Amino acid sequence: MKRQPYVAGYFYPDEPGLLRKTIESFLPLRINKARAYGAISPHAGYEYSGPVAAAVYSSVAVPADVVILGPAHHPIESVLALDDSDSWQTPLGEVPINPTLTQLILAEGESVSRDREAHRKEHSIEVQIPFLQYFQPDLSIIPILVSYEADYEKLEGLGQALARAINSYGQDVLLVASTDMSHYISQEMAEKLDYKAISFIQKLDPRGLFHLVTSYGLTMCGFQPTAAVMVAAQALGAKEGQLVKYQTSGERTGDYQQVVGYAGLLLK
Repeated sequence: MKRQPYVAGYFYPDEPGLLRKTIESFLPLRINKARAYGAISPHAGYEYSGPVAAAVYSSVAVPADVVILGPAHHPIESVLALDDSDSWQTPLGEVPINPTLTQLILAEGESVSRDREAHRKEHSIEVQIPFLQYFQPDLSIIPILVSYEADYEKLEGLGQALARAINSYGQDVLLVASTDMSHYISQEMAEKLDYKAISFIQKLDPRGLFHLVTSYGLTMCGFQPTAAVMVAAQALGAKEGQLVKYQTSGERTGDYQQVVGYAGLLLK
């Protein structure tokens, strides 16, 4: 079974040539690729968050296998929903789901469930894939949606399970957490709150990030996938989070009163 794109033509162009040109328009002049265990990338429409996503993916050596964790913006039946379809389709082509790594993750993660339906109308993972395809033509993925009901223990368990599965797999795997930062507040307040959250990612403190968001009401929508990826990356050997780029929607629209923040980081 093939998962069809849900937000092509809305969040990003649905014509292959235009999509490639759009991605290329965001790329920095200098591209220096480094190995990383994990990446944090935004998932808004490309018009708004594309420059941050492009900065992230142009600075990391994207391997053939990528595990992508995204937040579910709607209620889903599973707390941790893995799509075990055969592939995902985008305007840039078909991307297979890695069956071997899928089985390893399901075997290690007792809270991870097979749930294709959860992914059908969710954009947070889908918008990452064209960027990954652009830099890695031989891409395969493992998409996992995280429910907003996931507590820290579930996220820590997921992160540890991902690390064990990747170690068993024995090949280079990139972990991606899909998240936007603060939503619909002033530029000044967004920067203040977002850089506080970023500081926890830089320190690789997933519990601290979880506590910050849940205790102080930050509107970072993908903090749960981010925490799980931080746990996994740290278990695999990551020592720090490196900020690649931060900006807000205000820098694209000119409206600095109601902005959404976007941060791109690498876990190395």
